[in-house]
Amino acid sequence: MIRLEKLTYENFYDVFGLKVNKAQKEFVASNMFSVAEAYVTAVNGGHVFPFAIYNDRKLVGFIQLAYGENADQDGVSMEKDSYEIWRFMIDKRYQGRGYGREALRQAIEFIRTWPCGKADLCWISYEPENETAKKLYASFGFEETGEMCGDEIVAVLKL
Repeated sequence: MIRLEKLTYENFYDVFGLKVNKAQKEFVASNMFSVAEAYVTAVNGGHVFPFAIYNDRKLVGFIQLAYGENADQDGVSMEKDSYEIWRFMIDKRYQGRGYGREALRQAIEFIRTWPCGKADLCWISYEPENETAKKLYASFGFEETGEMCGDEIVAVLKL
């Protein structure tokens, strides 16, 4: 049973130990870097939600959501009142089992509780070469906008 749990003192070191396949390393920032960004965002008044992804008691991945100010970074013209799936990864040992799909479903469900206020959009960005991510996000209704966030494709989901 997949579930999202807040990042805590009890699990953050384990989250740092999660790894993707060698071919995927260019697709996602390290979890340590992501948590550092979350900290800086939070202490500067931003809204960020880092979660460990568990299958029962086994840590299998990491997802980080954000709201607001991240939306106008790197030339992306999203509304400030939008949510973002800022980071998302499943450890290489647990890929291909549907854990990512269920974690993404739960993340979108969490976003739709409007923890920072109602929004019309959720966005995500991914490397053009990451066909697996593109197919997964499209299956949830994310549509590419034609914009780029740095070198990454931007896709949005109407909430």
